[in-house]
Amino acid sequence: MATSDWNVVVTTYDREFRDARSLLSRFGDVRGCAYRNVLAMKVDDIGEFLESLQQILKEDASLANAVARVVPVTHGFKFTTPEEFESKARDVVSEWLPDLGGKKFHVRMHRRGFKGKLSSQHEEQFLDHFLQDRLQAAGTPAAIDFDDPDVVISVETLGDEAGLSRWTRQQLRDCELLKID
Repeated sequence: MATSDWNVVVTTYDREFRDARSLLSRFGDVRGCAYRNVLAMKVDDIGEFLESLQQILKEDASLANAVARVVPVTHGFKFTTPEEFESKARDVVSEWLPDLGGKKFHVRMHRRGFKGKLSSQHEEQFLDHFLQDRLQAAGTPAAIDFDDPDVVISVETLGDEAGLSRWTRQQLRDCELLKID
C-alpha cells in the first residue's frame, strides 16, 4: 500500500480488528496491513473525518471499544534507508518551522517495520533536535516538552512508508481517539 493509498493509521484492540474495520468503513477505504491490530485508511478530508468520528463516538460507544487510537497523517513518503527517512522527514518538518517558533513541542514516532534499522527513540530525538536547532538559529527558540506541549508532531511508519502530521494541544483534546503519545 503506497502512502498515496493511506492517510490514517488505526490501531485496534485485540480481537476487535474486524469490528473496527467494519465500523470505520463508513468513513473511507479501510485495509488491513502486515502489522497486528493495525489498519490503514484513506479518507477524503481529515478534518471532516475527525469531526464525524467524534460525533459517532457520542452516539455509539462501540467504536471506542474497538479502536485504540487513530492518527491521520498529512504528509507521506516512501524510504529505503534510515538516512533517506531522516532526509525526507527533515524536509516535511521544516515546513512547520514557522508554526513552532516560541512554542513547546515534541516528536512522537510509532514505527512498524524496519526493526533493527530504524529506532523510534533515535528518530524522535533527531527530529526534536533538528527543529530546536533551526528555531534557535531563526531567533524563535522553542522548548521540547512532554508534559504540556503546544504541538505534537506525529510520525507513523508502515514498513517503508512514513506519514507525518502535527497536532495542537486543542486538537488532541477535541478527539478522544487521536492519541499521539
